[in-house]
Amino acid sequence: MSAPPMSAPTPISIAFLPLTDSAPLVAAREKGFAAEAGFDLSLHRATSWATVRDMLVYGQVQGAHMLAPLAIAVTLGLSQHPAALSAPFKLNLNGNALAMSTEFVAALDPDPVKRIADPEGAAHDFAAAIGLHRRKPVVGIVHRYSSHALMLRYWLGYAGIDPDRDLALRVLPPSLMVEALRSGEIDGFIAGEPWSSVAVTAGLAEIVAVGSRIWRRGVEKVLAFRTDWMEDHADMVDRFLGAMARAAAWCDDPAHHGELAAMLERAGYVGQPAATILPALEGRILLRPGTAPVAIDDFMIFDREAANFPWRSQALWIYSQLVRWRMVEKDEAIERRAADVFRSDVYRRALAGSDVPMPGASMKVEGAIATPTGVGSHSGALTLGPDRFFDGRVFDPHNIEAYLAGLSPR
Repeated sequence: MSAPPMSAPTPISIAFLPLTDSAPLVAAREKGFAAEAGFDLSLHRATSWATVRDMLVYGQVQGAHMLAPLAIAVTLGLSQHPAALSAPFKLNLNGNALAMSTEFVAALDPDPVKRIADPEGAAHDFAAAIGLHRRKPVVGIVHRYSSHALMLRYWLGYAGIDPDRDLALRVLPPSLMVEALRSGEIDGFIAGEPWSSVAVTAGLAEIVAVGSRIWRRGVEKVLAFRTDWMEDHADMVDRFLGAMARAAAWCDDPAHHGELAAMLERAGYVGQPAATILPALEGRILLRPGTAPVAIDDFMIFDREAANFPWRSQALWIYSQLVRWRMVEKDEAIERRAADVFRSDVYRRALAGSDVPMPGASMKVEGAIATPTGVGSHSGALTLGPDRFFDGRVFDPHNIEAYLAGLSPR
């Protein structure tokens, strides 16, 4: 008797940007995790986050590699073309860096390792360097509603800097940052890897701060869907999240980093040399041209310690920063809509039958974990790593007003 015919794979299209943190999507396709789950996965490389947003909003793709704050901003109607988006899966934690021109860095602490190790001192040095620079510093950001821009604001706000007053923030696609720095259009930029490493390798910049030292295990990119599409295709979403969980775990394994860097090197993905991509995967970052790479633990995390879990408290931290910087008003209805973008319920449903450890709660006090800590889990043992903010503050999602009252400038 002949075997029953196999059903055709389900096509699914995902938009992405050429960044190292697109790795789980690339691995899902190239290592067969998506195919094994019954998908024909197409990855569509875009140049800017605005393009990724529009491809998702207008239905050209079913999902997107997306900045976590952008998913919230689109849902709240802050970005062009508002639409309800949902993020049931985080692709990574951290992975960005602030690179400043060698000219600007001359006014900072001359030891790049000390700058990274002491983000408080580096923030104050940066504040002093602003007044010494030949112009108001122009700093490239990848989008107004990006994790990187919020990290930059949070870090500089500690030193009394108002980025809207004291800096000129210039929105540019990540892949254009290095050339903008080379031409003198900008004095530095904050972006996801590998672009800061590209700038340092080219001798144009030094890294002066990294996201993982501003907020350890800070939220970075998410897998976003239109909410209506996600709800109409629940089985498809569940199967795809299962494939993504396997891909993220594969990416986090140090034994695979060399192969992963070679994969991302291809022109259709990141399109930069594997030797420039690999350091972020390994957490060995070149801070200054001509020096040895420096080990920065937990520089980028793809899977471990519930990295993929969409904590609603992290969505609310993003909302709190949008309120702080006058991008949205403080409003309970808006707050609920922001929290609802991070769909922990869908994550739990999709991975309920797997061996993925799953937090028992959907919110936590952000910044309160100083050492690896075991937490309640619906399945398996789960340890969460340190999630401290560099300034020692904690964010209680149940008391946002008090949190905001303690921040300045506002």
